Amino acid sequence: MYAFLLSTGVIFLAELGDKSQLMAMTFATRFKILHVLIGITVATAVVHLASVGLGVVVGTALPTKPIAVLAGVAFLAFAAWTLRGDSLDEEEQAKASRTTRNAIVAVAVAFFLAELGDKTMLATVTLATREGWLGTWLGSTVGMVAADALAILVGALLGKHLPERVIKYGAAAAFVVFGLLLIVQGLR
Repeated sequence: MYAFLLSTGVIFLAELGDKSQLMAMTFATRFKILHVLIGITVATAVVHLASVGLGVVVGTALPTKPIAVLAGVAFLAFAAWTLRGDSLDEEEQAKASRTTRNAIVAVAVAFFLAELGDKTMLATVTLATREGWLGTWLGSTVGMVAADALAILVGALLGKHLPERVIKYGAAAAFVVFGLLLIVQGLR
């Protein structure tokens, strides 16, 4: 349960202000919200299962104290990445806007490709090196889908952008706290 709760919170924060939220909002203007959420959930579950598998392999192959320090440093890097921000490039915007056939498949494929190597994938790998794989997988999937659902709903209700500055600084601060805690654990 700890792995689930930790992963849900960390990935939710990592996803705030991410390009995936922009993609979700774009898809929600073209397709039914339920179809967008199903596509996001399928893609996230697959990417994060692979991430957890990679994290478990790395976690069992390496000693735990150095992994904790490296995970802490990674979380500090995620904080910097969050402050830098994310945006959709022209290619990603075109992918999100031109697909019309099967909304669920279109959203799932676009999200799968967008998440490969993204900070949420890397954060999931990092979490899986230290926590249980099932809780990490389920928690990271729930956290990402919840963050994207929030973006869709807020965007649909308000018709405006999320207050990016507040979200960006809050998510970055949370990553710094998690990163420092991991580093302290690893150095003990």
